[in-house]
Amino acid sequence: MFQSPTESLVEDVAADCFTSMLFVCQRGVELDNAAERTGPETALLVQRLTAAIHNLNPAFTSDTIEQVVRTIQHPPHPTLIENNRWLHGLLTDGVEVEYRDAATGEQRGGRARLVDFENPGANDFRVVRQLTVVTANGKRIRPDLVVYLNGLPLVVIELKDPADVSADLGRAIDQLERYREVAPDLFVPN
Repeated sequence: MFQSPTESLVEDVAADCFTSMLFVCQRGVELDNAAERTGPETALLVQRLTAAIHNLNPAFTSDTIEQVVRTIQHPPHPTLIENNRWLHGLLTDGVEVEYRDAATGEQRGGRARLVDFENPGANDFRVVRQLTVVTANGKRIRPDLVVYLNGLPLVVIELKDPADVSADLGRAIDQLERYREVAPDLFVPN
């Protein structure tokens, strides 16, 4: 007997596609149970981000790495689009840092890499299903899929029930727009 596809089935298939590309697939509740986030108000996976920065920049001290993480956690601009461009620059060019050279003791400047573009397999790729984000005013959003790279939520995917004729691209875009208005910090990296 043929069964109509559902939004849940579409989500299962999408998650399977990511898994076939060697993404780790988790549910939002699993992240929360493992204390992967500092709280439900953030989508950033700080421990994963810190570990990735350390692995990509082994010459930097823990203090320097913590400085990089703090920089990422505090976007400097008043608008989402400016912060999105700012973070894109950090992803592509690295984060400016000052550090003490262990061999010479001299103070140096450099850039901390956030992504290994030369060896993509060295990055932490994951897709999280049904991640609940709670805003400062108590509103909750739950995107269907959030795609992470090294602890940064780079992609938010909203799926719709293919059997529902009113659940079209426009409704998905409207829902993403509501998410952006309610939880703009989720959209800084993506």
